[in-house]
Amino acid sequence: MFLNSILKNTQQKKKYFILILFLYAFSGCTDEKVAFNGQKDYSQHITELQAKYIFAETKEFPNNTQLAIAILHNGTTNFYGIKRENDTVFSIDNHDSVFEIGSISKVFTATLLADMVVNQQLGLDDNINDYLEWPLKGDVKITFKQLSNHTSGLPRLPTNLPLDSVDLQNPYKDYDEQKLKQYLTQHLQLNQNPGEKSEYSNLGVGLLGFMLSKIDSTSYENLLQSKICTKYKLVRTTTDRDQIRSQLIKGLDENGNETPNWDLNVLVGAGGILSSVADLSKFAQAQFNDSDQILSLTRKVSFSLEPNKAEMGLGWAIQKDIGKKLIMHSGGTGGYRSNIVLNMVNQNGVIILSNLSAFHKNNMNIDNLGIRLLKTLDKSNTIVQQ
Repeated sequence: MFLNSILKNTQQKKKYFILILFLYAFSGCTDEKVAFNGQKDYSQHITELQAKYIFAETKEFPNNTQLAIAILHNGTTNFYGIKRENDTVFSIDNHDSVFEIGSISKVFTATLLADMVVNQQLGLDDNINDYLEWPLKGDVKITFKQLSNHTSGLPRLPTNLPLDSVDLQNPYKDYDEQKLKQYLTQHLQLNQNPGEKSEYSNLGVGLLGFMLSKIDSTSYENLLQSKICTKYKLVRTTTDRDQIRSQLIKGLDENGNETPNWDLNVLVGAGGILSSVADLSKFAQAQFNDSDQILSLTRKVSFSLEPNKAEMGLGWAIQKDIGKKLIMHSGGTGGYRSNIVLNMVNQNGVIILSNLSAFHKNNMNIDNLGIRLLKTLDKSNTIVQQ
């Protein structure tokens, strides 16, 4: 109701809802048997139940939609991929294919923060004003931790990312350092006091990535490669499309048409990374190594949303239940939707990358599929071993 009162026409409403959904970090007529049987040789990689779940959650996706899936179980990783063609789901090998991962990038930015904390370059509770060349308007005091766990009070997006003039197929491409500085020094207005509540902010984590690169006197890409990709042997993880262009899967818009990739510019740390499930599975398996001090710090509870159940780490959302501790993150851009969910108790996990648009009406099916596949791993011998 409030939005309707301030947005005067349908086109403006559409643009507004597209903008607030950026990087959100959070039966058809097809014959089911025919489509399911199209998943040739699935039994070499996944169980029949898992194959049925995959079909059920993807049967209304557009043609040419691809899903690349990694299933982590008992210390091993199995890969499985599908592509929809002519309303039928076919099995494919796409574990080395590259997709935009959207807001899963925030976990990588949190890892860069944890690296600098462990190596004593900064403190989690340090005031970011102490590291900025220009002070925040009103001398607002925000910490690095608050940027990472969405408690900074910063809005989802800066107000000088204008609704009526951005290219909706590549909305961040012109948002540069000068515009970020202008917003933070002249137009900044917090939604609430820092530390009071967790409210998702692409601006906050984008600012964090920008600041970390400034502190280390290098680019975000160089930080990503030197501190994460080299360490965990991630060979197709980057913010530079030129490095992986031959492996890149084309993104699709909500109607299933090819759509341009996004350039996140100064806010790259909020959602500008591209990767494969092969790479992300290495990063995920490393989460199960408690001796990794940097990764452990990202999984440490830094803010409680619902005591003893829903919490925030650095980057990671955390959910606890009997016998479970799930860490998770989703991602979405104009041409892609992604999800990663790991059970830290059983050391199981599911990673899904897709070229389904985050604006598709069934985009949340990617998250649903991740949870459904994870539940199949709770019982022993529920995944085919290669």
